[in-house]
Amino acid sequence: MARRKTKKINLALQGGGAHGAFTWGALDRLLEDDSIEIAAISGTSAGALNGAAVKAGIVQNGRDGAIENLKWLWSKVAGVNDTGMTRWMWPFAPSAVAQTLENSAAYIVGEAWSRMVSPYSYGPFYQNPLTDIVARLDYDCVCADVGPALFVSTTRVRNGKLRVFSAADVTGDVIMASACLPTLFQAVEIYDAETKRNEVFWDGGYTGNPALFPLFSKSLPDDIVVVNINPLERNEVPKTPQQIQNRINEISFNSSLLRELRAINFVQRLLDDGTMKEGRMSRVNVHMIADDDLMNDLSVATKLVPNAYIINTLHDAGYKAADAFLTGHFDTIGRDSSIDLREMFI
Repeated sequence: MARRKTKKINLALQGGGAHGAFTWGALDRLLEDDSIEIAAISGTSAGALNGAAVKAGIVQNGRDGAIENLKWLWSKVAGVNDTGMTRWMWPFAPSAVAQTLENSAAYIVGEAWSRMVSPYSYGPFYQNPLTDIVARLDYDCVCADVGPALFVSTTRVRNGKLRVFSAADVTGDVIMASACLPTLFQAVEIYDAETKRNEVFWDGGYTGNPALFPLFSKSLPDDIVVVNINPLERNEVPKTPQQIQNRINEISFNSSLLRELRAINFVQRLLDDGTMKEGRMSRVNVHMIADDDLMNDLSVATKLVPNAYIINTLHDAGYKAADAFLTGHFDTIGRDSSIDLREMFI
């Protein structure tokens, strides 16, 4: 069988807590395929973690290094190699496990506690659980000027604006800021070269989940593959407090992405009908790797409580979704979008 021509893509990796394991699986499949070259990555929260692990791994040891880095990252997040503790869950559907977690006394008490107690109330006992993981990334490789370009989205608390850090400026604090849910974690303070002052930052999902505009550079390919882990649609009406809050978060965390996709669609229409001359704006091809059916079966509890069974399920689903994308749409890359942007806004 003849080897396929290598095609370059940009990746847009959403945040969504432990559901970022879906992105891990998708990345594993993309990295296995020599005909796909990752030119740039824009990530938020878990997407930023995944992106930094991929960038560092590629610089260290190519595709194999990226795959190993991702495996290490998620083994630290939830001990995914220790499946013995969750073996009893295997006969059950992910929806049943998600519902069990969501209805557990420990989760209900913890969720209520987070709404009544500020993360600043813990004083010297406060610790962000991501600190040790983030600190172990190789930032010489994350910030290197070789390998994929990397962009990390954060939200500047003072003025509510999106702040995108490029690879050279990415530190452990930047990644922590990108994943900083303010009801759970203290804001992260970083010197901001744009404002020339110390700023505090929250989760980038509020303003860019993830930001697409850094991927519009003429030096980058025209194709953006969005790995979506926040379902665009939920047919069932949210009724419990947890379901309502979860859907509010999904809608708000998808809104910035949909806004940029709407702008892309608008520009494409102007180019298609001749209103705008070719070359004045980028012609962007948009693709998406997602599994909304699975994400509809999960819940806010599976985002916030890392569980080896769910994480392995998400990884496998992400791998299959990426495989289906490559099987069905590889030929579309470099030529056209594989999703109907107009339909997304109806």
